[in-house]
Amino acid sequence: MAEGFKLPRWLSFGLAFPLFILNAWVLLGVIKYLQPLVDIVIAAVLLAFVLEYPIGFFQKRGVNRNLATAGVLLLAIVIVVVLGIIVLPLILEQVNELVNILPNWIDSGTQQLQTFQNWAATQQLPINPSGLLPDILEKLSNQVQSLSGRIIGLAFGTIGSVLNILLTVVLTLYMILNGDRVWEGILKWFPSHISKQVSESLSEDFQNYFIGQATLALILATGLTLAFVALRVPLNLLFALVIGFFALFPFGTGIGITLVSLLVGLKNFWLGVEVLTVAIAIDQFNYNFVAPRILSKFTGLNPVWVVISLLVGAKLLGVLGLLIAIPLASFIKSVADSWRDGDFNIVDKKELEESELGVRS
Repeated sequence: MAEGFKLPRWLSFGLAFPLFILNAWVLLGVIKYLQPLVDIVIAAVLLAFVLEYPIGFFQKRGVNRNLATAGVLLLAIVIVVVLGIIVLPLILEQVNELVNILPNWIDSGTQQLQTFQNWAATQQLPINPSGLLPDILEKLSNQVQSLSGRIIGLAFGTIGSVLNILLTVVLTLYMILNGDRVWEGILKWFPSHISKQVSESLSEDFQNYFIGQATLALILATGLTLAFVALRVPLNLLFALVIGFFALFPFGTGIGITLVSLLVGLKNFWLGVEVLTVAIAIDQFNYNFVAPRILSKFTGLNPVWVVISLLVGAKLLGVLGLLIAIPLASFIKSVADSWRDGDFNIVDKKELEESELGVRS
């Protein structure tokens, strides 16, 4: 009777939960202890993964892998250098300009608010925003100035950490050249029928997400830059890139558009409305016509789990955590679904035949 005893499922999960929390706490301590090494490894893996896509594209067209790798790396270096020489100084200049002119924009927004309040009073409308909105504008100003200072400090801090950048570049190169053998060595610890599904799910989730989100963000930022230039929006490049950066994360586009529209609206209310309208129109075009062709195979997540994943990723690894939170959560969901459906219990046919031959012998 003792041999057939089995704990109820709820009790098994209840006993395993404290162990899971303990392991997670230990893992978090190890991650913090090994910083910035963990960030370097994650950044190198992400860069290698992104660069693997164009390398594979050229390989499928008959180009030798070594030649394709050299060409893609050279192109990536040229793009980074060009962006660093041309775009980065413009961004830093516009960030500094935003910090300097933001107080004037706050005053302009306050004056527009006072004008609106006077008009509402003449129309006998029960609207009195004077007590709330100035506090909101002041807090918004403080937050934007603080964020701008952090961006500038991060940029110069990143430029100063030359060793970390070199380590990331070298590790990325090794991951591109020897990444397949590394993953094969890790997956050999799993049974063949499990490692195959895990490898396919991991590759599909990460590839669909990073390539898809990066493409959507690039298209959105490019379209917004051209539109903002046509509308003569101040700090057009900075604002377009801010929205494009937010577009890398689920639900982030709306936050970026709202933030930029509010900032522009402080200077000119109707210009802020135009920015809001144009940005929503371009985003909807992106979402309805481009996104379905790029993210069609991405494993869907419940919005609640998306938000939780982003919060946990940001808590653990900051910006890098935000980047990997969604594809990692999607991968965990895929593995959990396969486990629930019993796919991991299906023994590979070759292994079954070998076991049968062993029993017969």
